[in-house]
Amino acid sequence: MSFKISLWNSLSHDEQVKLLVRPVASNENLSSQVSKLIRKVQQEGDRALVELSKKFDGLVGESIVCDLEQVKSIAKQIDDDIKLAIDEAYERIEKFHAQAKPRDFTQETAPGVECTTRYQGYGSIGLYIPGGSAPLISTVLMTGAPANIAGVKDLTLCTPLKSVDDLNPGIAYAAIKCGVKYVFALGGAQAIAAMAYGTELVPRAQKIFGPGNAWVTEAKQQVAFDPKGAAIDMPAGPSEVMLIADSNANPEFIALDLLAQSEHGPDSQAIVLATSEKLLEQVSIELEKALKTLTRQEILKESRKNIRLVVVNSIEQAIDLSNEYAPEHLILQFDEADALLDKIKNSGSVFIGAWAPESLGDYCSGTNHVLPTYGFARSYNGLSTSDFMQKITFQKVSAQGIQNIGPCAMVLADAEGLDAHKRAVEVRLQNIEREEA
Repeated sequence: MSFKISLWNSLSHDEQVKLLVRPVASNENLSSQVSKLIRKVQQEGDRALVELSKKFDGLVGESIVCDLEQVKSIAKQIDDDIKLAIDEAYERIEKFHAQAKPRDFTQETAPGVECTTRYQGYGSIGLYIPGGSAPLISTVLMTGAPANIAGVKDLTLCTPLKSVDDLNPGIAYAAIKCGVKYVFALGGAQAIAAMAYGTELVPRAQKIFGPGNAWVTEAKQQVAFDPKGAAIDMPAGPSEVMLIADSNANPEFIALDLLAQSEHGPDSQAIVLATSEKLLEQVSIELEKALKTLTRQEILKESRKNIRLVVVNSIEQAIDLSNEYAPEHLILQFDEADALLDKIKNSGSVFIGAWAPESLGDYCSGTNHVLPTYGFARSYNGLSTSDFMQKITFQKVSAQGIQNIGPCAMVLADAEGLDAHKRAVEVRLQNIEREEA
């Protein structure tokens, strides 16, 4: 099956819309099915977790707990080259995310009025690490490292396993490095429910981080809307990349950048917007060549259907389309890209130039790879250290302070018709006047 090249300006509006439609991320029955699973965990606790893990993840035995000493023991089985790569990646992730850690500050907004913002790490965080055919060591680093920097007290990690002994040494090593305290052989919606509400074994988390399939995403949405549940990092859908290229771009680089995203899952989407039809013809050839050499054939057989090769009139038009699409990852492979960065408005993370494949951001450049997908980059950001911290504001007001700003509050309260608000200030000012008399 060859790859079709579409000429954007030759398409009707409906054809343009259809070309950039994302793969369907869920089905109409998913919400009710996930809701039932969540209720089951709430009602039956650990017994439900074992039952559901056997049903969905093939858990053998009755234990879902990966004892921390067992995790440390498994971590020691790691290959030296993987250990060194994790250490190297963690160092860069830590360096970048430490700069993003918000600082406390105090500002006197008027004489006698002192306003302060203080940040503190959450007390309890849950990390979800997907299972499947690839152990996502990088996701442990991308969620655990900023949590560690933020000063989170208790980190819980859930990942689907057939047995607690099957924990990947790389995941185990990364978890220990990031300060994870609790590890469980749990996947899917049941893992999200367990961390959101807590069970006898699984600690309750204030906030849950990490990507997952449609079931995980739906579960995260549901617990986030429940006042008794847990906050989440962001809404998300299937992985995606958009690439903007001119005639000087390398077609082999482009093909592999597209396929690197496509191998994540059958519903991943990869789009290239290019000013040269000749370039896209070469990209199509390189895609076919590369597909014959890659290992994740079952996934690529489906996700290749979501690859789009599109000819645009100009780089500026491509940027406009990108801002409308709001991609999770945006790769810029055109001359003088730096000069147009201010025009990039909606994207999770941007990769500039021929030597910046999205793969580097996934693993070790230092930025975070947990990013908003499915168009949510219009209103959400990629993970940062601040996402793992609570912000509390304080105000300390002296008698002089309320005298300075109290009249302002009274006028505004009166304008809104809120008498008690006005009186709460007024009685204090009257009290000060009496004491000074």
